[in-house]
Amino acid sequence: MSDEFVAFPKIARLARQVIVTEKIDGTNACILINEQGEIRAGSRSRWITVDDDNYGFAAWVAANHTALLELGVGRHHGEWFGHRVGKRQYGLNERRFALFNTSRWNAENRPACCEVVPVLYDGLFDTAAIEACLDDLRLNGSRMVPGFMQPEGVIIYHTAADSFFKKTMPNDGAKGKI
Repeated sequence: MSDEFVAFPKIARLARQVIVTEKIDGTNACILINEQGEIRAGSRSRWITVDDDNYGFAAWVAANHTALLELGVGRHHGEWFGHRVGKRQYGLNERRFALFNTSRWNAENRPACCEVVPVLYDGLFDTAAIEACLDDLRLNGSRMVPGFMQPEGVIIYHTAADSFFKKTMPNDGAKGKI
């Protein structure tokens, strides 16, 4: 063990802003755009290509290259979902890409080929507000695909901690009885 001093990390305050979005059941996807306008497609854990694809995401990125350049230089994470992707599939006959960064993207400023995960709550951390979001999804169904009555749950982004948390339905991933 090294005797080099390691500072204790700063602790974020819990009562800070959170953004709660609908958790989409699909496969994690990433688009990387470099300074030269070259685009790469990725999954959660690797770069993918049209020849070594992940549910057709790399092929979709290649087909939408020009429109996706509107995202700008950087990494753009989201969920690739729909027909034959994930358990839910949302009753869709096509596949869609929804961006995660709701602070940057919305219905007005995104490329037409992309969607943005729906924001369900934006305010101070409040477990009652998060539970209300889950109750709304249970009662009214998906906001991502209106009419789909089996949404997966929510993602909670804690801005001060710069961390994501999830709550899924119906049992939040619990094993056995609660």
